[in-house]
Amino acid sequence: MSLKQRDKKHIWHPLTQHKLHPETIAITKAKGCILFDEDGNEYIDAIASWYTCMYGHCNPYITQKVSSQMQVLDQVVFSGFTHEPAVKLSEALIDILPENQNKLFFSDNGSTSVEIGIKMALQYHFNRGEKRKVLIAFEDSFHGDTFGAMSVSGLSIYNGPFEDFFLEVKRIPTPSGENHDIILNQLEELVSKHEIAGFVYEPLVQGAAAMKMHNAEGLNEILNFCKIHQIITVADEVMTGFGKTGRSFASDHIENKPDIICLSKALTGGLLPMAITSCSQNIYDAFYSDDMSKGLFHGHTYSANPLSCTAALAGIELLNSDDIQDCIKRIITSHQQFGEHIKNHPKVASIRQTGIIFALDLNIEMERYGDLRDKLFQFFMKNGIFLRPLGNTIYIQAPYVISEEQLQKVYQVIEDALEIV
Repeated sequence: MSLKQRDKKHIWHPLTQHKLHPETIAITKAKGCILFDEDGNEYIDAIASWYTCMYGHCNPYITQKVSSQMQVLDQVVFSGFTHEPAVKLSEALIDILPENQNKLFFSDNGSTSVEIGIKMALQYHFNRGEKRKVLIAFEDSFHGDTFGAMSVSGLSIYNGPFEDFFLEVKRIPTPSGENHDIILNQLEELVSKHEIAGFVYEPLVQGAAAMKMHNAEGLNEILNFCKIHQIITVADEVMTGFGKTGRSFASDHIENKPDIICLSKALTGGLLPMAITSCSQNIYDAFYSDDMSKGLFHGHTYSANPLSCTAALAGIELLNSDDIQDCIKRIITSHQQFGEHIKNHPKVASIRQTGIIFALDLNIEMERYGDLRDKLFQFFMKNGIFLRPLGNTIYIQAPYVISEEQLQKVYQVIEDALEIV
């Protein structure tokens, strides 16, 4: 019996309506940019398996480091203990994070990193004797599947059954370069009517909103407003972090830095699950007290797992290498050239790019998980490319190690796909 057949007996997959989509593809191995299935087919992983394997699947540098660590220390509780992989990672990460970041809180997935960021923002004010309980978030945002993260997310397809249980959140538009005064006026009104605790946002690129991109100058103005009004800013860099925008973090493109940053996905190069919520010294100091109840009481069994820390440290070393930085520059240039080539195609409504993230919108209305989207997905897979269109948006976020030949194949298959819509 095949893996696909055995899978159906017990497994419930994420983001799947199994009655409509009963079939899965069984992947048996992966290397570099290539996924191999049980039928012998190969696929270029053009989205780095949800933006995680940015240094390539089974990267030998990362796997060797983790293999060595596995022989020394596999796991130890992180409450009251520490270990070298966590300490070394903290030093390396602080070196590349925005300059105001000084403390790291470990967890194990992106949604939880946001959950912790929200808790930090709310409890920061609580510990100071202020009862601020309202949050601000962008329209069409997505921050994860746990309740706090869902609360600040704006995509109802994910949140519908749970909205009655959410934290109180007020939404603002993303800055376009032309609506900054409107947003600032809206913020003034919100502050006059509500006790605002924090602003949770995806900097520059909203991933699940079909790679919707916004204006850095406008975001900087929003962050400055928040700073003036002591609104804690929480940057969700789970998707954008570790080089994808052309710099180590999207926040590096913006003058005003966030108080809190949420990290996961490419943090460990896709090898192991881990997340980190970093914060400024000012945030940490609000929890530092003789009063035990002012501590941040959030903990996970696998927080700062030594193997995950080792993978993350190896990933940072790769990110800082000349080879990977050259790859990032090459991909950015190739995307720009492809964008110029494809932007006037009659089936293309618009294109956009931030760093190695490229997206194009088809000039046709499509449901996010409708039949035409499925037709596109199947076309890509039959032609050896793993892409997951978001409605009428086709996007690329490939591993940095993708070869130019592989990248050109991705472009060509996308262009061929335009003929079937």
